[in-house]
Amino acid sequence: MNEFPMTTTELIGTDPGWLIAVKALLVFAICVLLTLFSIWAERRVVARMQMRLGPNRVGKFGLLQSLADGVKLAFKEDLIPKAADKIVFVIAPLISVSVCFLAFAVIPMSGPVTMFGRQTAMQLTDFPVAVLYILAATSIGVYGIVLAGWSSGSTYPLLGGLRSSAQVISYEVAMGLSLVAVFIYSGSMSTSEIVASQDRFWYAVVLFPSFIIYVISMVGETNRAPFDLAEAEGELVGGFHTEYSSLKFALFFLAEYVNILAVSALATTLFLGGYRALPGLGFTESWLGGWFTMVWFFAKVLLFFFLFIWLRGTLPRLRYDQFMKFGWKVLIPASIAWIMIVATLRVLSAEGAPQIVIGGFTASMVLLVLAGTSIYERSKVRAEARAHEVPEMPEPTFPLPVMPSGRTSAAGILPTRSIEGGDGDE
Repeated sequence: MNEFPMTTTELIGTDPGWLIAVKALLVFAICVLLTLFSIWAERRVVARMQMRLGPNRVGKFGLLQSLADGVKLAFKEDLIPKAADKIVFVIAPLISVSVCFLAFAVIPMSGPVTMFGRQTAMQLTDFPVAVLYILAATSIGVYGIVLAGWSSGSTYPLLGGLRSSAQVISYEVAMGLSLVAVFIYSGSMSTSEIVASQDRFWYAVVLFPSFIIYVISMVGETNRAPFDLAEAEGELVGGFHTEYSSLKFALFFLAEYVNILAVSALATTLFLGGYRALPGLGFTESWLGGWFTMVWFFAKVLLFFFLFIWLRGTLPRLRYDQFMKFGWKVLIPASIAWIMIVATLRVLSAEGAPQIVIGGFTASMVLLVLAGTSIYERSKVRAEARAHEVPEMPEPTFPLPVMPSGRTSAAGILPTRSIEGGDGDE
């Protein structure tokens, strides 16, 4: 029996063109089917959280409800506003939905498997900067949002597009910074090599602050609750896609859920060991000829998707200023500070520093962060207290003139006429 290569990158380099095309078609079908299942699962889980049934009529347990909704949208009347730029109006949803699938080209979904008698892996391609490719591909989706709002020829979609683009760009910065620690620790930006480097410990444990920052950023980057401020119904009606209908609206809907699956797949790859089994269950990776690793991969992806549903069903929507302030003043500075700590620890470890030195540096950094957080919270409380203080009226420094009635004038000015309209002497 031939041994599999050490990395999936070596397997990918031997794939013929027809096998790559088959895997691309399979990945596309998996993404579409997962989208239909995800919509159904979200409606059922949120319904259970709100003590109701959810879809349960179309198909067994309502499983065909998402498919029925897609067919309904496809056959609805397709309307284009009179003031819209028709070409850009049509291209915008195509941009949003197409770039979401690009990320799955470098996501390793399984370990070494056998397909059509050839040894391969469920990954289309890989290269040294694969993670940067994912970030670049997903950032192009902002163009679809902005162009959709601008081309509609209406005020509210334009405001929704501008708000959403600012939100996505802001949290993409924090997301990118959260991945720098992973690059430092693994020594690579290749997705397959990052998965291979997590053979002992998952980076969600070793780099826990980076994991938390990424999870928060991916919720904000996908415009999901409680960060769905681009679709704040009380302010912007429906956001950038207010004027869309029929199949073009369905494409935006598809892009949203595929984007959720993409960021969840990236989180699984970079922080949860990718397709690797849970600690202690590594023997399951050889089941079904290696195909069982896909079960582990999609189980982790669906775990992240459940987190999206959980947040939507429990947390209220934030104010936009709170949301942007949290991204720029909390997440980004925290990411930069954590990168400096990780880089210092890696340098100390590479130069053979004693463990006591590394431990002392880590403890001092933790204490410094806690002290800084405490000082910041106290200053914030004092600032809020000062903002709610009622200023006292200053004491007059000059004698107030006496009115003829014997009373002093509060304004320091004698009235020229009385209330009755007479002279001031009356």
